[in-house]
Amino acid sequence: MKIGFVGLGKMGMNMVQRLRNDNHDIVAYARTVETVKIAEEKGAEGAASLQEVIAKLEKPRIVWVMVPSGKATEDNISALSEMMESGDILIDGGNSMYKDSVRRAAELKKKNISFMDVGTSGGIWGLQIGYCMMIGGEKSTFEIMEPLFKTLAPENGYAHVGPNGAGHYVKMVHNGIEYGMLQAYAEGFEILNAKKEFNLDLHKISSLWNQGSVVRSWLLELAESAFSKEADLDSIRGYVEDSGEGRWTVAEAVELDVPAPVITLSLLERFRSRQDESFSAKVIAALRNEFGGHAVKKTDTE
Repeated sequence: MKIGFVGLGKMGMNMVQRLRNDNHDIVAYARTVETVKIAEEKGAEGAASLQEVIAKLEKPRIVWVMVPSGKATEDNISALSEMMESGDILIDGGNSMYKDSVRRAAELKKKNISFMDVGTSGGIWGLQIGYCMMIGGEKSTFEIMEPLFKTLAPENGYAHVGPNGAGHYVKMVHNGIEYGMLQAYAEGFEILNAKKEFNLDLHKISSLWNQGSVVRSWLLELAESAFSKEADLDSIRGYVEDSGEGRWTVAEAVELDVPAPVITLSLLERFRSRQDESFSAKVIAALRNEFGGHAVKKTDTE
């Protein structure tokens, strides 16, 4: 198949490479000329603008957008919608809010442009092992696009999960679960690390747990890899970003009256990681001192 591909970041570039490895024709565009040149080196046909992407595709056109959620996605889809025509297909493979995908699909349908929201998981390892793809949209459009999904995903690694919005909804909850799993591993390894008298080897333990343990997983394999490079992780600051899906999952749980304490607390822990000094911890320390005379640690400025 021949498609336009907009967005050549860490995942986008690898997706282009994987598609090219299976002989799909790609017209690639990114904001920087240098990035487009890299895509050309991988066998893609470069484009200098969105207009050029459209011009280089035959009707019905297929364009895959793989840019950060929010303004970047909104701007690119809005611009492309003005250039594309009836019968064309537009795909959002980023981490968009599912309600935005429902809205975009409705807007594009007025122009008879098909829209697919494709929740994509796999990170930088997708080039090697493939991407798990959660796909929302009309079944007939899914069937047209299926050769692309077969190329990008491992065996049984893609599925049509429902109408427009469903793909990004499933990916949102997927990432919410990921938040909880990461938090559980992080807390466990922190407890192990705190037991100094045992001098525990976290790399050895993570490797051991990957051998038949009930907590074995790909994330634990990645922990094993991280500890093999730096046992104490001293060079890494304990600052954890969130890309939006965790917040959206928690908000959805509230809206649906579904208790989700683990995912909610894991999101709040990410916020806590961004504080150089926690004021709430200061309040707790001060109150313990007030009611029980418990010692408090003073700041360096005193």
